[in-house]
Amino acid sequence: MSRWFRSEHMEYISLIVNEDAAHDCLADLGKLSAIQFTDLNPDLTPFQRRYVSYVRRCDELERKLRFFGNECDNFGLNLETAGDVDAFLESNATVVGRGGGLGGSGAPGASGGKGASGTQLLESLEVELEGYESQLKELNAYSEKLTREYNEKVELQEVLEKARRFFMTDAPRLAVSELSGGRASSNKPGALLAGAHDDEARADLDMRFSSITGVVSTEEKVRFERMIFRATRGNCYVRFAPIKQPITDPETGSLIEKCVFIVFFKSLSIETKLKKICDAFLAHRYSLPDMDDAPAVDRMLTENAQELVDSRTVLLKNQDTRFRLCQMLAQHTERWTWIVLREKATYHTLNMFKADVSGMLRGEGWTISDSFEDVRASVNRAHSDMDHNMPSHVDQVAKPWPTPPTHFTTNKFTYGYQEFVNTYGIPRYREANPALFTAATFPFLFGVMYGDIGHGLFLFCAGLYLLWNEDKNDKAKLDELTGGLHAGRYMITMMGFFAVYAGLVYNDCFSLGLNLFGSRWSFGSDSPEEGDVAEMTGQYGDGESVYPFGLDPMWHVAQNELLFFNSFKMKLSVIFGIFQMFSGTMLKGINAVYFGKRLDFLFEFLPMVAFASSLFVYMVVLIFTKWTINWNSRMLSATCIDPASDEWGSADYQETVNGQTGVWVDCNGGGDGTCTPWGYVCQGNDDTAAKCPLDFGGSGDGCQPPNLITSLINIALAPGVVDEPMYQGQAGVQGLLLAIAGISVPILLLAKPYFLSKEMATHHHSAHDDDDDEDEEHGMGEIVIHQAIETIEFVLGMVSNTASYLRLWALSLAHSELATVFWEKAMLSTLNVNWFATFIGYGIFAATTFAVLLMMDVLECFLHALRLHWVEFQNKFFMADGIRFAPYSFKQILTDASAN
Repeated sequence: MSRWFRSEHMEYISLIVNEDAAHDCLADLGKLSAIQFTDLNPDLTPFQRRYVSYVRRCDELERKLRFFGNECDNFGLNLETAGDVDAFLESNATVVGRGGGLGGSGAPGASGGKGASGTQLLESLEVELEGYESQLKELNAYSEKLTREYNEKVELQEVLEKARRFFMTDAPRLAVSELSGGRASSNKPGALLAGAHDDEARADLDMRFSSITGVVSTEEKVRFERMIFRATRGNCYVRFAPIKQPITDPETGSLIEKCVFIVFFKSLSIETKLKKICDAFLAHRYSLPDMDDAPAVDRMLTENAQELVDSRTVLLKNQDTRFRLCQMLAQHTERWTWIVLREKATYHTLNMFKADVSGMLRGEGWTISDSFEDVRASVNRAHSDMDHNMPSHVDQVAKPWPTPPTHFTTNKFTYGYQEFVNTYGIPRYREANPALFTAATFPFLFGVMYGDIGHGLFLFCAGLYLLWNEDKNDKAKLDELTGGLHAGRYMITMMGFFAVYAGLVYNDCFSLGLNLFGSRWSFGSDSPEEGDVAEMTGQYGDGESVYPFGLDPMWHVAQNELLFFNSFKMKLSVIFGIFQMFSGTMLKGINAVYFGKRLDFLFEFLPMVAFASSLFVYMVVLIFTKWTINWNSRMLSATCIDPASDEWGSADYQETVNGQTGVWVDCNGGGDGTCTPWGYVCQGNDDTAAKCPLDFGGSGDGCQPPNLITSLINIALAPGVVDEPMYQGQAGVQGLLLAIAGISVPILLLAKPYFLSKEMATHHHSAHDDDDDEDEEHGMGEIVIHQAIETIEFVLGMVSNTASYLRLWALSLAHSELATVFWEKAMLSTLNVNWFATFIGYGIFAATTFAVLLMMDVLECFLHALRLHWVEFQNKFFMADGIRFAPYSFKQILTDASAN
């Protein structure tokens, strides 16, 4: 855990490598994942870099591979995984040969690693993928052409059948089709068939209507008909007939619903308008023979049907060829993609190197200290394999260094919590890591809000299910939501565990109390009625009177249940909140000591601790003090009791008076005949202070339980006055604490800027001019403003953040009350009706519980716990402006590519 508390030690190193061996050096370093390179050519544009041509070639290969992937998606083929990333990086297989086998040992393709240089690898990939792309594009173009021709034949067949049916049934002598026999091509998809009048036609045909037939999209049918009506002013007759079989679009491959149309008209100008309208709506027009010539129509139908069968056969053959090619590509596309990404990352990193000397490249970057020797060994090994006389050089760069990046070594459990913190901000280099504490406090605070045995058990089982499928999900391609759940599987399991734990503390299971260890309260009868008072089965303060774990289930049926749980959970929320905030303040001091910031420790950390302790930690002390006092005994000590009554001599009285503990002193009469257990004679009009033996001051003299909120407010509003003290000298202690808090604020505000100004004055004393004066005044102003903001944020933040932690109580109350409402309204109200009503009630109870408490409330509690850590806890010490360590890592690049 110590390595997780502070980030790894980093070293800034320089690498000098031979240009011929640079590719192999970078290939080995990419597998090592231990160095983050710095760009030594910031003034050069991407197009001026040394290896930009190689990067462009990789981009072109990526485009081809995306094309292959899209084609496989069109056939519903899933790309086969290239296996485990680590296994891929260790293997030498890189390219698939023409035979389809994986390159490497015994394969016809080129092999990577030391067997092929980066240039040879790219060339072999380009030749390989260019061949497949050309073949696939040629097949796609031929498929588009065949699909278009097949669609024309399908549409013509439908037009012939629908037109013949119309002419045979509705208008046997109504129309004559266009007589043009040739199909005119157009720029629109499909064929455009134009008809023309025959000047030598018989005279009786002049009185017959002409017609245009074709096919239009069903989606455009209404607009098409409306446009024809408006353009011809109603001087035409239009009929439509739907095509049952959808038509495939040759360009997009989508299915389109179409219908056949026949338009009858009697004017050359109308014919011109109709053709333009058809072209505008992408309607395909077809020329038909005279519908009165039945043999000609039948002959055309037969010929077109035969052509349709032949066209379909060729189209299916083309589709089968493309499918088999895409099947082969689907087996290797991801592996090729990984190869290209690896090479692209290599050349992109080489572009960061600088060529100071001909034939040599120099690079600089950050590496983890523990991996420095591994980096040096990798570079030396790459040079030795190339048999270069010029040795490589790997060494530290002379200080001062740039700001180091931050890197934490995580495992499966800690990864989710580290990302949880990194989402807010990256810790500074060697700064205390909030994730270490978040791993414990986040699921715990979630459990405090969500505490319920039954609901928490569901969440815990969900986390166990994710852990059970961990290996399976590690290798699977997950969507964003599933991937997030998989990354936080340990967090979800811990959240469920602490929800069950808090539910046991609250003794709450689906809003019901569990009598696991036997209640320590009894009503005295087996059938208690409303208004009955329960009595403790043991003596107050005795171990037998304490429920072994959690709260006694009897509180769930008490009239003051809500009052008791509110008081208990509210105080717990304040305790947990102040403890977490004070821990954050302590981490600020630990950081100041570690980084040697003396002023921060003396004039920021110590005043903050003094302020927080004097008011807020003291609040926790008062809460525990009130919990530990036997108020039954204290209040009894100030109660007037008749010595002859049965109450006299009760064992509840345990106060120590005059050195005697729990001794009842008889007052021997006098007054109104009653006296207190310690012997005070009651007069009938005595106040509590007179009857109390403690003499702590105030109105109760220590024998009345105080209202803590009022006591805390009076620390500031009425210094030195405590109305209901709990211990001797409480007023003086609170006055001292208020003075400490008051003194700490001006120290926090003014001390650090003052000493910084003294240091700046000393620094500029030797060389002092006007420019220095202006810079000093400007810098000092910024320091004062920053310190004022820091002081205001801390002082007001301690108050507001303490109140913010009351959300722990509020959400826990909301959860338990919702569970109670669902149980009482959905289940209890139906149990005594009949079995069917109970069945329906249970369904409503299960549905509302799942939707509201197991889904929505989980998210709500998660977000509130998130806010408590990001705002209330981390703002006490966490700067969140660090630089994330982004190593040159093939594994990370390929993992991200697989996820996308």
